[in-house]
Amino acid sequence: MAEPATLEAIAVSHFFDVSRPFLQRLFTREPRRRLRAVDDVSFLIASGSTFALVGESGCGKSTIARLAVGLYQPSDGDILFENQALSSARAQPAMRRRMNMIFQDPYASLNPRWRVSDIVAEPIRAFHLATRPNEVQGRVGALLANVGLAVRDGLKYPHEFSGGQRQRISIARALASEPDFLVCDEPTSALDVSVQAQILNLMRDLQQRLGLTYLFISHNLAVVRHMADRLGVMYLGRIVEQGPAEAIFRRPRHPYTRLLLDAIPDLEQVGRARTPVGGELPSPIAPPPGCSFHPRCPLANKRCREEKPTHVAADGVEVACHAVEEGRDG
Repeated sequence: MAEPATLEAIAVSHFFDVSRPFLQRLFTREPRRRLRAVDDVSFLIASGSTFALVGESGCGKSTIARLAVGLYQPSDGDILFENQALSSARAQPAMRRRMNMIFQDPYASLNPRWRVSDIVAEPIRAFHLATRPNEVQGRVGALLANVGLAVRDGLKYPHEFSGGQRQRISIARALASEPDFLVCDEPTSALDVSVQAQILNLMRDLQQRLGLTYLFISHNLAVVRHMADRLGVMYLGRIVEQGPAEAIFRRPRHPYTRLLLDAIPDLEQVGRARTPVGGELPSPIAPPPGCSFHPRCPLANKRCREEKPTHVAADGVEVACHAVEEGRDG
């Protein structure tokens, strides 16, 4: 029996209007220009699990993160939170408090003029989870302890902490509304490698203890390997490969996924020939025809340059690749 879904994206697309001002377009007879940041993306996140999205910068991961918490509205498609439209769920305070976000940069996401106790207490007060000052401070102290900080740290300001400690404060603030679903937008990319491991271990521990569901955004497959139950690989706004994380790491099918995995340092495979990801990411304003990855793909042929691939099942994962469909991927 399938696990109940916390979040489901159904054929979601999102466009940004990047046209020049109207008068300039009028004189030059230039049409409107739209940047297709997310293109027909579908996925489902089971309750209590972690679904990770990976890909290079500019592939649309952070746009999906903002769509998943209602900061952006889909241009096409639907997003469901526990089987109801996300916009309807966000309109209900009792539902809205059950979703939250951990941002990428702990230096920018905390108000430098507020003490830590006020930062963490803000969601508690906003959602009326506690009203008496002693009760609010008790909750704040418990949240700080949950993320490995001391109660007395609540009296300090954000500038008095290291990057890893600031991200712990951000996690405590995200947990203050007692959410079930967290969108984690590259929560470790701004941190030192040694600190990254501590934050990832903390997040896994919190997930097990609190039953949290994560949408985890990252450009680093090595990080995702320790977090994800299911994995989606994004390229130029589309998910090109999706399935159980273990299956994708064991046998990646899409050429782009293979190239990303080749970039992960592995001491056990020193000396093995590796193929780096070559070329530049095409412009999402004017993407290539056919498969958007074909200008950089070692397996591309005439069909790849002319026909957009659809998702096909291969070894328990979904892959959008003509080479996989035709058996040319080796």
